[in-house]
Amino acid sequence: MIDGRVRALRWGFRLLFGLPRWARRGLAGPAVRADGQVLDTDLQLLGRMAALFSARDGGVVDRAALAEQRRQADLAAEVAAEPGLDDVVTRDLTVPGAERPLAARLYVPPSAGQEPAGLLVYFHGGGFVLGSLASTDPLCRLLAAQSGVRVLSVDYRLAPEHPYPAALDDALAAFRGVRAMAGSLGVRPDLVAVGGDSAGANLALVVAHQEAGPGGPAFVLALYPVTDVERAGGSRELFGSGFGLTADLLAELERMYLPDGVPVDDRRGAILRAAGFAGMPPVYLATAGFDPLRDEGEELAARLRADGVPVVARRFPGLVHGYASFSAVSAAARDATLDAASALRAGLALVAAG
Repeated sequence: MIDGRVRALRWGFRLLFGLPRWARRGLAGPAVRADGQVLDTDLQLLGRMAALFSARDGGVVDRAALAEQRRQADLAAEVAAEPGLDDVVTRDLTVPGAERPLAARLYVPPSAGQEPAGLLVYFHGGGFVLGSLASTDPLCRLLAAQSGVRVLSVDYRLAPEHPYPAALDDALAAFRGVRAMAGSLGVRPDLVAVGGDSAGANLALVVAHQEAGPGGPAFVLALYPVTDVERAGGSRELFGSGFGLTADLLAELERMYLPDGVPVDDRRGAILRAAGFAGMPPVYLATAGFDPLRDEGEELAARLRADGVPVVARRFPGLVHGYASFSAVSAAARDATLDAASALRAGLALVAAG
């Protein structure tokens, strides 16, 4: 049930972003150019509106008010949800976790057939600190509807209450458990993929790296992943303020997730530092031009390719971090998200065909 506040906010957003392009450009201000790229007009306008209504500088996490910030993240996702996806059937269930069962939500698109097919185990973004089944619900619905693939969203444990490696341990346990129960979900065990956005994309990539080979994921869908914590310079500096995700917020989230830094004897907290990637399944890795995480994501794509991993690496130059959550307000963000859905469908189809 959508409450009155959410309904009113949705109406306001759709009214604002339904204005003619010239009007949206006027409200957004002069075009923003950096590193040979032009920021998408709608995302520039969204950023300007967020700055007007946000009292918190740079989106810094307030540990004392963390529960409220998590609730606000869920509300923002509900407000920005795309219409017309109610025909995706959902079912809440639990999957194995490292220490306890984890809440999960299965999305079955109307185009899903009766024969066992593929499934995407999805890990939400939020810097390992924010995010939930609710915050990623609109994105999972869109991915399922557009790919025709079942999607299973997993609610892993969050920092700072549960620092590294809790989220990763949960992600590994969830993938193994889902593969073992694939038949009850209507999917083939050999067609279970992993995916996620931002922190969730990190988890998906590490799971695929750890589980590479027979019995591992069939495919990886990684949207603007974080791959190398405690990093400085490059895109983290160039786009470290003014584009939503800030360098200060990144550093704070990383401290919450890895309070003692990346363990010397356990490099899984920064997958870019892994010794090698041979044997991993095919990977779709997308980056955004105005994202502080852009460079490290593209460096990982290059290393994967050098180690013989089949990779489709896409940069969407006018977009910002988190663009897949803005598909209802930005046509460019929606196109990029649909590109990921198409890659998921094609990737699993190729695996199914041998």
